[in-house]
Amino acid sequence: MSEFGTEEEDVRDLVPRFRYVYILLGFVFVVIFCRLWYLQIIEGHEFQEYSEKNLLKERRILAPRGLILDTQGRILVDNIIGFKATITPQYASHLTETAQVVGNILHIPPEKIIAEVHSSRWKNGPSTPVLIKSNLTHNEVFRLKRIRIFQPGLNVNETIMRYYPLGPDGAQLFGYVGLASQREMADYDRKYKTNIAIQQGDWVGQSGLEESWDPILRGRDGMKYIEVDAHGRESPINKSLLDLKPRPPVPGHNLVLTIDRDLQKDAMYEMLHQHDRIGPRIGALVAINTKGEVLAWVSLPSYDPNEFAQGTISDDTWEALEKDPYKPFMDKVIQAQFAPGSTIKPVDSMAALQEGVVTPTTLISAPGKMWFGGRWYHDADPAGHGNVNIEQAIEVSSNVFFYKMGIALGIDNIAKYARAVGLGQLTGIKLPGEVPGLYPTKAWKMKTFDEPWLPGENLSNAIGQGYVLTTLLQMALVYNVVATGGKLYKPLLVKAIEGDHGNIIKTFKPQIVRNITKPNDSNVIVSKANLDVIKQGMSLVCNGNRGTAHWWKIPGILMAGKTGTSQFVSFSASQIHKNCFDRPFWLRDDGIYLAFAPVKHPQIVVGVLAQHSCWGNLGGTPIVRDVIRDYFEKYHPNWLKKGTAIPIASLKKIENNE
Repeated sequence: MSEFGTEEEDVRDLVPRFRYVYILLGFVFVVIFCRLWYLQIIEGHEFQEYSEKNLLKERRILAPRGLILDTQGRILVDNIIGFKATITPQYASHLTETAQVVGNILHIPPEKIIAEVHSSRWKNGPSTPVLIKSNLTHNEVFRLKRIRIFQPGLNVNETIMRYYPLGPDGAQLFGYVGLASQREMADYDRKYKTNIAIQQGDWVGQSGLEESWDPILRGRDGMKYIEVDAHGRESPINKSLLDLKPRPPVPGHNLVLTIDRDLQKDAMYEMLHQHDRIGPRIGALVAINTKGEVLAWVSLPSYDPNEFAQGTISDDTWEALEKDPYKPFMDKVIQAQFAPGSTIKPVDSMAALQEGVVTPTTLISAPGKMWFGGRWYHDADPAGHGNVNIEQAIEVSSNVFFYKMGIALGIDNIAKYARAVGLGQLTGIKLPGEVPGLYPTKAWKMKTFDEPWLPGENLSNAIGQGYVLTTLLQMALVYNVVATGGKLYKPLLVKAIEGDHGNIIKTFKPQIVRNITKPNDSNVIVSKANLDVIKQGMSLVCNGNRGTAHWWKIPGILMAGKTGTSQFVSFSASQIHKNCFDRPFWLRDDGIYLAFAPVKHPQIVVGVLAQHSCWGNLGGTPIVRDVIRDYFEKYHPNWLKKGTAIPIASLKKIENNE
């Protein structure tokens, strides 16, 4: 007998406690049994699917981007089928060896492949395939498929690539696509509020129409399921394994442009091949019809967007494009701000006539130079032009006449009219990177420089120098105001959105921003009669005996236009009349020319910015003439007369005129 009781008594005391332990153990067993029964019997089929899915990978089927078509439905931007090589990090168990073999075939440094795979593993996770190279050649596809079975994680997949049939022609307008960066994916999430999901490996528009219309052009990706082995190698699914149906991709919508492919190609050709003496072609061309619809769009120098879209651009080519002083990536139609020179004079004329500074018959003395504010202001022609009215001043491009208009009107008065016809503001075209230009005022200068406006600045700005900056598209729209008798149009580039079966989803019509001959939001009105006076002066530029563009004619078609020469740098009085071609190329003046035709019933407006070409009547006029002629040869051949345009009689005679 123990000090606290017998052993039998101790056992009797513990028995009730063991009973609770047995009950607890029995309860746990019942719970486990019920759970196993539930998982095996009730949910067994679902878990069997989960198990089978562990053998599968989801693979997106890329949706084809929508096509970009011209006004007649012809392809401007297309898609083609290609192949790409990828490595999936989680299966790349022999990455160093794989990188060496793949690098030798694709001519890519192995260390670059290894770095990209490691970087993607950290950024995107181990299961995301890493693009090694797209646009594989047939030989590369064959060689990679031969070694794929020995290189875990390596795959060769079919893909859709963007193709630009016109190559460098219109590259800045159409833009190009590239792989989305982390920043771009974040930007999409922020901009579209998750309505458009961008993932690693997606191609997105990087510039031009590809960028601004990307949400319309991109479709909705599909999904398919791929069986993989332990090394991540893919094989088609056995249908009996799992009844998972692929989701087909939905192609993006097509864009139908107002661009005419024939005119676009002609414009590019004319820009590249007119007058070798000028030197390399730097500048832009835009053609619109009188409803503001864009017909052709060229920016030079250019680049081949196929090299970006298909991943074939080399580091050397990229570096050369980036460092090119003439900026091939810049869309010079809407991004190159330039001093318009004498092409601004029709706007001065609107102000001068409407404000009553001159009438159509007023004669103003226009010598070769005038003294103002303690210095000489020069005309392009040192001999001057005698007494001229406003039509004649436009015809001969008299600087002195318009110096006097600048003094009489003042900068704020001219700026009123400039803004009424769209200068100093965005045109509203749906393209990235458009700049507004600038038409200065006294208040602008005080705000910008904290300095008052000087009287002499009225003179230089009145002839399109000084602070005035425009874009070529703006100027084309201004000249269309004269052509149409007062209508300022919003430029139209995309006229329809089309489904993949050709069904029209949405159409866009020309929009009039304002008619300056009627009461409007700008509170500036120019009478139709005054616009007719300006049109007549611009007709004399092309058809008058003293017109600065009278050398370049189209038989049967009367044009109206205005030449302009914009000084790239200022020159002293002793240098200003020296031959421009004697200067280094980058110091030569810019040439600008804009014209519309025919004079009575205008159909088309064409503008050219020919940078460093010395004169508008040499750098821009022949190109504008030929593009207008090409337009009428296609659309109104019966309007043309037989024969050729009047040839240039003497290069020196043209060089002595603006």
